[in-house]
Amino acid sequence: MFTISRRAALAIPLLFAGAAWAASEDADNTVVMTLKNGGKVVIRLRPDWAPKHVEQIETLVKRGFYDGIVFHRVIPGFMAQTGDPTGTGGGRSDLPNIDAEFNDTPFKRGIVGMARSGDPNSANSQFFIVTKDSRFLDGQYTAFGEVVSGMDAVDKIKAGTQANNGAVANPDKIVSMKMAAAK
Repeated sequence: MFTISRRAALAIPLLFAGAAWAASEDADNTVVMTLKNGGKVVIRLRPDWAPKHVEQIETLVKRGFYDGIVFHRVIPGFMAQTGDPTGTGGGRSDLPNIDAEFNDTPFKRGIVGMARSGDPNSANSQFFIVTKDSRFLDGQYTAFGEVVSGMDAVDKIKAGTQANNGAVANPDKIVSMKMAAAK
């Protein structure tokens, strides 16, 4: 028979209440991403860090742009990258590129940053989720959000190899990506 301590019995409802509060705290700036692997990832967008980047991501999410997009570049112990409609790493949306909004946010596990080419002002639709602290990215890429739940699902995204710069054969994908306020 399964038994639970009194302390645990009291703590469990608080955990669920805390998660619900975190997701509803700022639903207008919260994205819920459902992955092919069955996981859900909740991302808190941070307009206080990068307002233009958040606006671009919100616009694309509301259009359904990310639905069905693959994680084309996943490097174990570093990051998972998505947002390219071609799945090659060279694609983008039809929106204009965004100028860099570098900020003081350290690229630690769970931070969401905007991918770009060698030009710091070339961010468009591709983004990455850092799976391990990667402080060498600080001041080089724009951080615009943070995963507030679901890093376990991010960790399960099919990875590529270092030798292929993380390119993934038969990659996992985003099934849907929605604003929490629209739910």
